[in-house]
Amino acid sequence: MRKRKSLFTVVAAALAVLAATSLAKADKLQDVLGAGKLRVGILTDAAPWGFKDDKGEIAGLDADLAKLIAADMGAKLELVPVTGPARIPSLLSDKIDILIAGLGATPERAQQVMFSQPYAVVNLGVYGAKSIPAATGKKPDNLEGRTVAVAKGTTLDVWLTDNAPKVKLVRFEDTPAALAAFLAGQADTFAENSAIAIKAQEQNPTKEIELKFLIRQSPAHVGVRQGEQNLLNWINTDIFTNKLNGKLGALQLKWFKEEQTLPTL
Repeated sequence: MRKRKSLFTVVAAALAVLAATSLAKADKLQDVLGAGKLRVGILTDAAPWGFKDDKGEIAGLDADLAKLIAADMGAKLELVPVTGPARIPSLLSDKIDILIAGLGATPERAQQVMFSQPYAVVNLGVYGAKSIPAATGKKPDNLEGRTVAVAKGTTLDVWLTDNAPKVKLVRFEDTPAALAAFLAGQADTFAENSAIAIKAQEQNPTKEIELKFLIRQSPAHVGVRQGEQNLLNWINTDIFTNKLNGKLGALQLKWFKEEQTLPTL
């Protein structure tokens, strides 16, 4: 009996060690710190969030935030380009450590991703020319029968599909394609966030771009894989610290032309 009990104790201790080792390996924060490298997924086709500048380098608010986080972490930064549809799959398949890509929080996404405190906030809406009347209520009645260019599978696509059945949605593979269709006159309006709409107006000063219907505010969050609580805690602390020291506000002024009052998650 004593031998059996002793054997059971040894096995139990071994299993405990294996479990502890497994948990240690699952700590992404320690993995990043140990490797000294932070891989950040970022959009390269969604100015001013992330885009390629004249030198072919990745720029934008998200790129600058990634640089700030990596510097605070003491890690070398690797920016990994991702597309809108591939953002979350890239995170789940461990191709990246964190996601900074204008990511909005939804209950569906929260089943796969953990969200940081917001680092920016924009308006989601439909934009068009002055000649199109703005909505006077909470429904996009002013857009009935009009074409709206939208990147397929986005939050905007889903909302308009569910709530604006009389709007003619024209779906495109990504944001640049949807925006190009509007600029070329192939669609009456386009659905996007206010940061992208403002940038589009700056780049196309002869084109009228105004908010025609406001869907809602949409904070942007850093995303990490489910279960990576230590990494999420560190990112939240870093975002909070950089709010207090003014560095995050400076980035907002640089890219959004105004410093924002951010909501909490």
